[in-house]
Amino acid sequence: MDNALYHQGKRVPLGDGDDQSLGHARVPCDPGDFQWIGIHDPSPDELDLIARTFDLHPLAVEDAGDSHQRPKLEHYGDTLFLVLKTLWYVDAEDAVETGEINMFVGRDFVVTVRHGAGIDLSDSRRDLESRAKVLEHGPMGVMYAICDRVVDEYEKVGAALEEDVDEVEESVFSEARTNDSNRIYVLKREIAEVRRAVLPLREPMRKFSLHSDTVPTIRTPIPITAETATYFRDVADHLQRVSEVIDSLDVLLSTAFDAHLARISVQQNDDMRKISAGAALVVVPTLIAGVYGMNFDHMPELHWTYGYAYAMALMVGASGLLLWFFKKSGWL
Repeated sequence: MDNALYHQGKRVPLGDGDDQSLGHARVPCDPGDFQWIGIHDPSPDELDLIARTFDLHPLAVEDAGDSHQRPKLEHYGDTLFLVLKTLWYVDAEDAVETGEINMFVGRDFVVTVRHGAGIDLSDSRRDLESRAKVLEHGPMGVMYAICDRVVDEYEKVGAALEEDVDEVEESVFSEARTNDSNRIYVLKREIAEVRRAVLPLREPMRKFSLHSDTVPTIRTPIPITAETATYFRDVADHLQRVSEVIDSLDVLLSTAFDAHLARISVQQNDDMRKISAGAALVVVPTLIAGVYGMNFDHMPELHWTYGYAYAMALMVGASGLLLWFFKKSGWL
C-alpha cells in the first residue's frame, strides 16, 4: 500500500504522514495536483472502499479484482481503466510468469491495483518521483511511467527467449542426436503467453501517442499534449520492437521444429540402411550354409575333402565383398 499526493511534480505528505493505509482514501487536490494510491492484492473490502471513494465503475472494479484479465483500455465517464500484463522469465524452467496491473486514471487521481509477484511499483514510484518533469504531466505521466516499466520488462523477456531459441537452433543442427521437440513446444507456448500480453497493448499505446490536437476523438481525463504524446510514442516504439522479436522467434522455432523432424527422418533412413546392410551380411552366409547343409546323396562336392574349407571361405569372401560395397555406398 502506498498513498501520496503530488503537487507540481513533487510528493507532499498526507495529513498524519501515514501513507501505508487507506485512512486518507481521498484528499482535496488543487488544480494540477493529483493523488496516487497503489495497492497490491487488495481484499474485497479495500477494493470496495476505493471504488466508493473515487466513484469507480462497478464493471471496472470487478475486473480489477480478477487477476486474469486481458490487456485492454476502457473509458468509464471521466475515468480511464487500463489493464497491463506483467511478465518475467524463469530461465531454469523456460517459463514466462505473469502478473497484472490494473490502473484507474482520473483528472486528479491514479489508482493502481497490482496482482502477482511481478513488477514492484514502489520502485517505479521512487524512480518517477526523481523525475519531476514527468510527474508534472499528472496522472498521464504516472500511466506513462508504469507502461514504460512494463514494456521494458517485456524486452528483457524477449532477450531471454532469444537466448533460449539460439540454444535450440544450435542443438537442432548439431551432430549429436538430441530430442528438442519438447523444449521447442514449451518455448512456443511461452511465446504465445508473451504475445497475449503484448499485442492487445499496441492499440492503446498508439492512441496515447497521438496528442489531443491531432486526434480530438481520444477521450482522456487530462488532454494528451504533444509533449505527453512523445513519451507514449517511445513506449509504443519499444512495444512494436518486442512484438517483432516475438513474431520472429515464433517463426524461427517453427523452422527449427521442421528441421528437427527432417533430421529425425534422415537419421531413421540411415539406421534402416545400416540395419539392412547388417541383415545382408548375415543372410548371405546363412544362404551358403543352408545350401551345403542339405542332405542329398548326389550333391556336387558333397564328399570333397576341402568342401568345408571352401564353404567357409565362400561365406567370408561373400561377406567381405558385401561389406566393401556397403562402405563404398555409404550405408555403413
